[in-house]
Amino acid sequence: MIPLHPVTSENHSQFADNSVDSQENRPDKPEEACGVFGIYAPGQDVAKLTYFGLYALQHRGQESAGIATFEGAKVHLHKDMGLVSQVFNESILSQLPGNIGIGHNRYSTTGSSRRVNAQPALVETRLGTIALAHNGNLVNTVKLREELLENKCNLITTTDSEMIAFAVAEEVNRGKDWLSGAIKAFHRCEGAFSLVIGTPDGVMGVRDPNGIRPLVIGTLGENPMRYVLASETCGLDIIGADYLRDVEPGELVWITESGLSSFPWSQKSERKLCIFEMIYFARPDSLMHNESLYSYRMRLGRQLAKESLVDADIVFGVPDSGIPAAIGFSQASGISYAEGLIKNRYVGRTFIQPTQTMRESGIKMKLNPLKDVLAGKRVVIVDDSIVRGTTSRKLVKMLRDAGAVEVHMRISSPPVTHPCFYGIDTDTQDQLIAATKSVAEISAQLEVDSLAYLSWEGMLEATREDTNSFCSACFTGDYPVAIPELVKRSKLILEPVVV
Repeated sequence: MIPLHPVTSENHSQFADNSVDSQENRPDKPEEACGVFGIYAPGQDVAKLTYFGLYALQHRGQESAGIATFEGAKVHLHKDMGLVSQVFNESILSQLPGNIGIGHNRYSTTGSSRRVNAQPALVETRLGTIALAHNGNLVNTVKLREELLENKCNLITTTDSEMIAFAVAEEVNRGKDWLSGAIKAFHRCEGAFSLVIGTPDGVMGVRDPNGIRPLVIGTLGENPMRYVLASETCGLDIIGADYLRDVEPGELVWITESGLSSFPWSQKSERKLCIFEMIYFARPDSLMHNESLYSYRMRLGRQLAKESLVDADIVFGVPDSGIPAAIGFSQASGISYAEGLIKNRYVGRTFIQPTQTMRESGIKMKLNPLKDVLAGKRVVIVDDSIVRGTTSRKLVKMLRDAGAVEVHMRISSPPVTHPCFYGIDTDTQDQLIAATKSVAEISAQLEVDSLAYLSWEGMLEATREDTNSFCSACFTGDYPVAIPELVKRSKLILEPVVV
């Protein structure tokens, strides 16, 4: 067998590897998934198009960014810690020529936040280099890693994404072509994976049999038709590409000079899109099920008002993700909508730690109350989720300090009671406040006048789709892909309280 070795980039990091936010300052909601982007566009500046695609997908991951381009058999790679705008500039992009581009924004769910774990992952094969970008998490990493190490694979990262790349390379080096080798490798993977894979001959787009993480196809121009793959449609819009369709669960699309071909690689496909993609992760202007997620989130708010109406003066959302649901709540309740909080949209992800005094001031770096709007008012604040309850409590105190006489919190999703194993960082279960406390106990801890969550049934009915076609395991513990006991123990699975 041909020895398998990863390909590494030669650029040096300008950011420290310990650049993640401290546990204390993490958001009080599930952390992002990753963003992937792929393009086959001969004659176009694919590096710049990939850059802008990643720029639109920045919300899906802020730890690192990377782009690989293929100029025939030659691969160019640049990746580093930081935001897309920090990692790339005009000079760097000019050094990434080619007809194929593969891009990735990372939020670490498997593997620590280190530069070596940045993607795309590059691995050599007998047919040339592959560049792989992955959104999701495998659940059989222990077994797969053992198999790869037994076959002398030189793993250099701690990510499951690199394992997928090596699995593909193994099968190709055993004599298979790109397609049959990739499909054989995907059958060795269990869990959630939406992939874009670049090769010297073309680009693959792949989803796991449940389609837990999203992946869409777009077209760019005509004569010749060029194709784009992205985690969300907002990654198409920014470069002027037209949405064609989703990559289906258990489907592989193969894009070459001959066009786009489709291969259903799994016979056990059952759609289970992560419902949190619709509630929170994806951008509100992205399309799912032929409508913007803004529309779905407004329906969540209207349903929330029907289920948990309260007498109040104004309603507002936690910027930005809670705003559509707050507008829907206002429409259904008749309570006036106002802006009670202003978000500093230029804070982003900082690599500079705040002073102790700033940390003690809570979340004012990103959110600031409008005191003249809040003073003397009974307010309803709408957010999409609560995970630990830490920043939510600080937020409530901030509103009271600004003069609100009553604070009623409404959450446009059910209580998060179980950890995610499919590409979302939700901590161990004992850190999930709803897994260990009742709604009344959470309300007391947050020091709100009332607290209500949207029902599980209301959340699913608002999709206007088959309610069985979504993964909602973080609310129910019903995992569509079996979780090995060793992996379960890593997230400390408990029996959550009845809420």
